[in-house]
Amino acid sequence: MSKVILFGGSGFFGPVILKKNKEIISVGRTPPPKEIPNKHIHLNDLDNLSILDNLEFDKVIFLIGSSNHHEINNKITMGIDFNVYPTQKILNYLKNRKIKKFICFTTILLYDQFKMKLPVDENQEIDPYVNKYIFSKYLSEQIVKFYSKDVPSIIVRLSNIYGYTKLRRPDLVPTIMQDIFEKESVKIWSNKPERDFIFTEDAADAVLKLIDSDFVGTINLGSGKKHSLLEMTDIIEEISGKKIFSEDKNVSGPMKFTTDISRLQKVINWQPKFSLKNGLEKTYNVMREYYLQKR
Repeated sequence: MSKVILFGGSGFFGPVILKKNKEIISVGRTPPPKEIPNKHIHLNDLDNLSILDNLEFDKVIFLIGSSNHHEINNKITMGIDFNVYPTQKILNYLKNRKIKKFICFTTILLYDQFKMKLPVDENQEIDPYVNKYIFSKYLSEQIVKFYSKDVPSIIVRLSNIYGYTKLRRPDLVPTIMQDIFEKESVKIWSNKPERDFIFTEDAADAVLKLIDSDFVGTINLGSGKKHSLLEMTDIIEEISGKKIFSEDKNVSGPMKFTTDISRLQKVINWQPKFSLKNGLEKTYNVMREYYLQKR
């Protein structure tokens, strides 16, 4: 039976995956949240991977990295330090292990927003030179390809993932939720863009199916549907009873985006279970409980 380890179990997405499969072993500096019962192996940093030498595993879910593109784009080497070096270090170690599958995550922002045709499939052109964040994700993909002969890998180009969290993150939905519980006035830059939102629990189901598939290569992960930020904020307003104001600022990225998930659906038997409304409702209710517990 395959044994899976997961790096990044204390982050945003990792705990959701661990909760769905209690046999997966967490590896990292910080253990998963206390409600996650999975075994955890403490690892100070990726320069000391020899601690895993005697651990039996043959599949790796790698979630170490940063999606804070606002901060990365304002710092010279943050994207390299957080997204590129960790990928290089883990793959250099795994090349000497008999690994059946390595799965890591980049971004749909790699696709060239000026040439894309909706829905965007994996064969469309990319533009890795837009900013430091996107470039760091591109370099990560190149490293995975460099080691691909020794480490069978899946690169997941992840759409706009959202869900509940206790962490302070730059992601739009968790930030809105936290602002609802903490601030009198809730604002977003713009409600005009249309994005492909994927709920963390749906994404986790897809990842767990992918890790057991025979697929190697690059694959999109999204819902396959687009929703405007106006539609999203209307739903959150209805759930929370709190008004969300748009500042109508100019924002980067494509104004409309839909992910083509036909390759994903050919590889695995998977459909998103949560509509945008249902996913936002669960996100709100869970995060509301977090804030009630603080009192």
